[in-house]
Amino acid sequence: MPAENVLSSPWKEFLVEIDGKLNEPLELHCVGGFVVACFYGLARTTGDLDYYTAVPANFNLLVVTGEGSALHKKYGVCLHKAAVMTLPEDYDTRLTEMAKGQFKHLRLLVPDPYDCILSKLERNGDIDVNDAEYLFRSQKLDERVLRERYQKEFRPYVIGDVARHDTTLKLWIEIFTS
Repeated sequence: MPAENVLSSPWKEFLVEIDGKLNEPLELHCVGGFVVACFYGLARTTGDLDYYTAVPANFNLLVVTGEGSALHKKYGVCLHKAAVMTLPEDYDTRLTEMAKGQFKHLRLLVPDPYDCILSKLERNGDIDVNDAEYLFRSQKLDERVLRERYQKEFRPYVIGDVARHDTTLKLWIEIFTS
């Protein structure tokens, strides 16, 4: 189960200010450490909220909220477009709203824990492995579901060394289930 659906400072104030600048609905498909920490409850900090998609994409988010923006300087956190990332094919059908009802126009949508793990597979840094292990253990995930989703919805979209991704997932599952 996800952590309590309440945002802490400085995220709450930062996102309320973004919401106040909007004149129409804006949906962010959030990914990364922000999701693992603020939605799934991992006790770690992050200075950015990575998003995969913004709907609609016509609001210039990075100018207003990105690194070096006035809001970044004010709150010490920022939005970051995760431009190079693969998510499973149907991830958007499994999104859950975070901080529901806390904003007028802004909707923060987060992937389910299996999709979060797969989104971290490509980069495969130490923090990604730690985040993925936390999600797997804390959410009591099933390795068969993770493998199946990888095979059916993720692997066909991998660009580059597919064998490397296969090996990474195999190693991760060994770590998670030991």
